[in-house]
Amino acid sequence: MNTIKLFLNKKSHILSLLTLFTVIGILGGCGDSTSSSNEGDGEDKHLHFLYNFSTNSLDPHVDTSYVPLRAGITETLVRLDEENLTVEPWLAEDWEGEDGVNWIIHLREDVTFHNGTEMDAEAVKASLERAITENIAMDNALKIDQIEADGHTLEITTSEPFPEFISELVNPNVAIIDVTEDDILNRPIGTGPFVLDTFVQGSRLDLTRYDDYWDGASNLDSVTFSFNEDANARSLALRSGEVDIVYRPEVESLDTLREIDGLQVESTATFRVHQMTMNMQRENLQDVNVRRAIDALIDREDIVDSILLGHGEVAVGPFLPSLPFAPTYEEQPTGSDAAVAYLEEAGYTLEDGTMQKDGEPLTLTLLTYPSRADLPLIAQVFQSDAKQIGIEVDIKQIDIPEEYMASNRDWDIATYSNLTAPRGDAGYYLNATYHPTGALNFSGAEEVELTEIIDELNQTVDYDERAILAEEAAEYVHENVINSFVLHPSTIVAYNENKVDNWVTTRSEYYMITNQLDVK
Repeated sequence: MNTIKLFLNKKSHILSLLTLFTVIGILGGCGDSTSSSNEGDGEDKHLHFLYNFSTNSLDPHVDTSYVPLRAGITETLVRLDEENLTVEPWLAEDWEGEDGVNWIIHLREDVTFHNGTEMDAEAVKASLERAITENIAMDNALKIDQIEADGHTLEITTSEPFPEFISELVNPNVAIIDVTEDDILNRPIGTGPFVLDTFVQGSRLDLTRYDDYWDGASNLDSVTFSFNEDANARSLALRSGEVDIVYRPEVESLDTLREIDGLQVESTATFRVHQMTMNMQRENLQDVNVRRAIDALIDREDIVDSILLGHGEVAVGPFLPSLPFAPTYEEQPTGSDAAVAYLEEAGYTLEDGTMQKDGEPLTLTLLTYPSRADLPLIAQVFQSDAKQIGIEVDIKQIDIPEEYMASNRDWDIATYSNLTAPRGDAGYYLNATYHPTGALNFSGAEEVELTEIIDELNQTVDYDERAILAEEAAEYVHENVINSFVLHPSTIVAYNENKVDNWVTTRSEYYMITNQLDVK
């Protein structure tokens, strides 16, 4: 598509002009961290990790960027086994709950918080209760009615049969912390392999090894976990040696990075999807044919090839095709002609170069955000293609999409990126995104039939039956175009392989700074 090439050429030209200024900015933005050169004898073993999302809060119960868990400060009761797509013990040793309502969780007895306090059942109870009090999404997701604590045993009763209760405890927003501490916003006290020393909001965290970590102290002495939402700046920081590991470097820089001796680039398929979220509360988008027209205008293959340079795959639905609960969809007509045909079904006509209905032009407000560099490009391409059939698209840049979409309804569509199976199951995404009580239901969907499917899924234990229900839900979303799906991006990480040891690029994107991470 010539449109995509035009935007990419323009972007490359601008970036080449600004390279010097960006290098200066990154050197200042990363802060006064320990040098990331190889450590000599007697020097501290230090790593500098550069992430693509910044945060102004480290409260693990409400932080949507999940930095406390990703930085190795906090842990959850259970975690995802990414190879087998099952839930495995973490702070919990084991659990039982055959009826789906009454759950007994046995905690590890060798865990302490970073302040030296023992992690017992009372402490975990208090942490879980705070999570569901502070975060209504967690309250809705966990469905906890009552918690009893005894020694290192928790007895939890859910308000309804909920066989997937344990898998919901993978969520970083239910990480376990010592809630008796005063400043949870800036200094949460967790159980992970690293203790928070300093937190500069929007800039960085400085971490040191927790010597009494229950799963074996890290070989690293310290870690800097910093933020920069400019993909080009992240790539430049790695090239300059300012940082050791970069999460999501700029795609256009990958060939250059690969050519540098000692730099390793990894591209890993994850459970993420880039989607076009539809605001179903807007009058124009309440017509399914308008939503189908928007979907038809998205040139997915060209976007994957030209914007992601092949580091991803075309999406039809929310789930990777390799997952057992991903439906096989019937091919739908796409392109400008198909979009015009759908709009004609909705009563629109193209007059004097403007798509209109009853004399009113079809205009759309499209939200996007810069921390995922490919999303603004997707927005610009869509804007250009829509203009070809007389649709005016106004692109609005926002900073934190979850906050904006939850608080404002002055938009029609939004580029958004979401993890759809971070627990290895479809339940999380379907509940969060399409149930009326879902925390990520930014479309405002209240579809009775879809809600009934999700409610049945929530009470179904059998694996095969759950897969069938998940497919039904995904098919409903597809047929009614509640959201439109663009692509499944790969997670790209680049690092100094001469220094970094035991880095693992995870599919869930949860587990980053671990006690296994080391320097050579």
